[in-house]
Amino acid sequence: MGQASESVAIYWDFENLHANLVDQVHGQGAYLASRFRPQEEVIDVETIVEYALSLGPIAINRAFANWVSFNRYKQCLLQAAIELIQVFPPGANAKNGADIKLCLDVMEDMVRFPHIGTIIGVGGDSDYMPLSYKVKAAGRTLVGIGSRRGTNQHWARSCHEFKFYEALLAPAVPAAAAVSPGPPPSGRTPPAFVGPSVGPPAPP
Repeated sequence: MGQASESVAIYWDFENLHANLVDQVHGQGAYLASRFRPQEEVIDVETIVEYALSLGPIAINRAFANWVSFNRYKQCLLQAAIELIQVFPPGANAKNGADIKLCLDVMEDMVRFPHIGTIIGVGGDSDYMPLSYKVKAAGRTLVGIGSRRGTNQHWARSCHEFKFYEALLAPAVPAAAAVSPGPPPSGRTPPAFVGPSVGPPAPP
């Protein structure tokens, strides 16, 4: 376990973050209206990966989505060496089902790879609350990343640290308000929370 604090695993609910950013720019419901059409590239993948590298070497970098609509991200995803997991929606109006697959993978990987000390969850869904309990019970550091307006406040507070995506794009901007992180696992001191908040987070 000597390397536990040095290895990082990133799990992206890619469609969740993309949808929240699209809705922030074009209005609530904009993503759902265009869900099955080719999507513009709005996520700065490199910025998130660079932040993850600041916490330690990346052992797992895995993203979940229905990739049919995200072909324009192809180049940046390849450059970031992200493992892409295809998640087909069970129906035209069905919810993005990546969260269940993502949670199962995190649970399995924590058992298989004890050298992973930091889990990064990219997404703002309240469905990740139960996962936060399991990650912290396993003695791992949990870091969340999500959009400013699309992140559930309870999910953000359940993480040891939470970074707003917008704060990672402009790290020099001082935090106007921050979500209070929970205590880190014993023996670990994660970096300080940074994340400006403009407007209230999305309700659960």
